[in-house]
Amino acid sequence: MKLDSVDIRQTASATDLVFEALRKAIIEGELAEGEHLRQDHIAQMFNTSRIPVREAFQRLEQDGLVTTQRFKGTVVAALSVSEIEEIFEFRALLESEMMRLAVPELTQEQLEIARAHLQAFAETADPGGWGEANRNFHYGLYEAAARPYHLQIIRSSLDRVDRYLRAQLTLTDGVQRANREHLAIFEACRKGDADEAANLTRSHILDAGRSLLAILEKRRG
Repeated sequence: MKLDSVDIRQTASATDLVFEALRKAIIEGELAEGEHLRQDHIAQMFNTSRIPVREAFQRLEQDGLVTTQRFKGTVVAALSVSEIEEIFEFRALLESEMMRLAVPELTQEQLEIARAHLQAFAETADPGGWGEANRNFHYGLYEAAARPYHLQIIRSSLDRVDRYLRAQLTLTDGVQRANREHLAIFEACRKGDADEAANLTRSHILDAGRSLLAILEKRRG
């Protein structure tokens, strides 16, 4: 199992640390869909009891990242094509509205930070860094909307599809296209055109979803 471990015996938030380590490994594809997660093995890796691990499993299951199967225990969840399609449709609705709310509130400092994230995404050659750079760019803009609950839901939705998006970016011209679309979104934000930024965000997400679904349908036969 490819998973960063740490000694957390003296840590009060052991559950949080186990949860974040597993979450990161799942969304980055280090733990494959269907992979069995053993409580005792993970507890040993983190030098803790099985209680924080069990609690972390419960939180991961609530977020849709793992599932409990009869006779197999806890495994990394897999998404069907229809589930992925629905998540992208939902993201397009929510994130376009977040952008519409954010644009009028964006400060020059926030725009400069977004520009830096946009550039970081464009310059990242490592697929492992695409997800983080992409989130930083979008979140940096959405935060101006001051809707923390909306951001939490967006984060959860991205967590569920991020590992698949990495494959889509790697196997297609997704990075180059995302760069162009990010730049267009940024320019709309810079001009203060909330409707254009929202429409571009919606198209950006739906196009990525269609590209991903085409790859998955081909790979899954």
